[in-house]
Amino acid sequence: MDCGILTSKSVLLLLSLIFWAAGAALAYVGAYVIKSYNNFTSFLEDKSTMIPAAIIIGTGLLMFIFGLVGCCATLRESKVGLSFFLLIILLIFAAEVAALVLGFIYQGKIKGSLGPYMIQVFQKYDGNNSQSDAVDHLQSQSQCCGVYSSANWTTTTWYSSHNNTVPLSCCKNHTDTVCMGRLDQPELLYNKGCEPQLVKFLQDVLSYAMLVILGFAIIKFFGMLSVCVITCKTGNRRSGYQPLYA
Repeated sequence: MDCGILTSKSVLLLLSLIFWAAGAALAYVGAYVIKSYNNFTSFLEDKSTMIPAAIIIGTGLLMFIFGLVGCCATLRESKVGLSFFLLIILLIFAAEVAALVLGFIYQGKIKGSLGPYMIQVFQKYDGNNSQSDAVDHLQSQSQCCGVYSSANWTTTTWYSSHNNTVPLSCCKNHTDTVCMGRLDQPELLYNKGCEPQLVKFLQDVLSYAMLVILGFAIIKFFGMLSVCVITCKTGNRRSGYQPLYA
């Protein structure tokens, strides 16, 4: 067997196996991104930031089926099957590139749009509604207080109606009865704002997803080259042409 075909078939068989593994990995990454964003959905006005995650999950599910197609087409050296597999790889490659581009776009949009909407959510804090639960969860999990600093609470209804105190979720030790949420006890409160913490977390999640997509896109590129090599070599062999060596 021609060395080029053998190498290309090995790459494609490996690619088919990677398709199955990648399908599971991409589905997990997409679900992880959506789950991470859903934890802070109260602070996200623009829900379109989850579009890249939806593309990732859809791509992952399709890759399970396409991995089987690629494996069969490679073993049989079917020109039709390989052409179909090449089309599949091209479509998935295009979807991954689209997810990468959207990821870059939304990664930049997070910082600009998050702060103003968070201020609105913090203004509605009353300690009882679902938005209040989201604020408490964010402050305790991210170890932060206020949108940009604890001073942001001074403009809220909660602060003026609760003896000029901030929610206890701002306290470093929630079970410590010494912390009453007073701003004149800064050593007992978290000193970081929540907006930078949340921006960093969401951008890190998106960066992780984009890194995974980039890795799989590079693999798809080599897969497309391998399909072209097998198709050309097989076509020459079946047409009766033999390579001319010097």
